Amino acid sequence: MLWVKSFHIVFVVSWFAGLFYLPRIFVNLAMVPPESVAERQRLLLMARKLMRFTTLLALPAVGFGLWLWLGYGIGRGPSSGWMHAKLALVLLVLGYHHGCGVLLRRFEQGADRRGHRWYRWFNELPVLLLLGIVVLVVVKPF
Repeated sequence: MLWVKSFHIVFVVSWFAGLFYLPRIFVNLAMVPPESVAERQRLLLMARKLMRFTTLLALPAVGFGLWLWLGYGIGRGPSSGWMHAKLALVLLVLGYHHGCGVLLRRFEQGADRRGHRWYRWFNELPVLLLLGIVVLVVVKPF
């Protein structure tokens, strides 16, 4: 079980690293002047590669987490309300990840009209989600 838990933690950390950086690329994309085609293309390439890599990291993170939950019974039984709350936050993280993909497609189509300040705030959401998840797992408040 400790091997599974270790791999889960490593993949979650790696997945979140991508979720922290991808919106920073969006901030830069939102600030690119229209005449800077090469800069825009370079940032789009970086964002596409990071999105692909981040998605590949999310799959084993979720897989190892399910293994711990369903295979080893972590967070099951009495006093496991924390796990239900954690799973709700994980669903929000998956939604955020999907939302990043939607935003990237909008940038690729030239259809995104949000400013860089919006993306700076959007970039803070995974930090809050990770904070909530870690507190729930470590403290197990309910």
